[in-house]
Amino acid sequence: MITDSAFHLATPSDVDALVTLYDGAAHWMLRRGIDQWRPGGKDARHFRRRITEGEVWLLRTGGRPAGAYELWWDDEEAWGAQPPAAGYVHRLMTDRSAPPGTGRKLLAHAEARIAVAGRDSARLDCLSSNPRLRTYYEGAGYAVVGEQPAKTAADGSRYGVLLLEKRLRTA
Repeated sequence: MITDSAFHLATPSDVDALVTLYDGAAHWMLRRGIDQWRPGGKDARHFRRRITEGEVWLLRTGGRPAGAYELWWDDEEAWGAQPPAAGYVHRLMTDRSAPPGTGRKLLAHAEARIAVAGRDSARLDCLSSNPRLRTYYEGAGYAVVGEQPAKTAADGSRYGVLLLEKRLRTA
């Protein structure tokens, strides 16, 4: 059970904590043979830009960073042009010492933010080649609704992603 925790909208003073969370998650993935993130793949400049352009939420537990995520209001690169009916969760990351359930707590917070904004669905994507993450998101109520076979990385390389969606309310 997660106690003594609080979310806050990240500010520039949180950038180092966000980079540390990202790199920690990337190292954890590499140790387990998961080819998804690379240490150093998202630097301070990335997180400063995301804080300025959108929403980055940080969860602190016991005063320490436990996890974070980015919330986008569109994602044309993965999903194409869409009506404003969804929010897009990116870079869901937890500190490996965070209490069990931290990832689900982050997802629930993102889903609540999306619903408060009047949007009907939470969307995210993950590498097509990462079945463990797909299973995690499906366990949290997300369904695969498509695949983007050629998403472009920052370095210009292409990779495939599964598109997952969770309906937050019915029409």
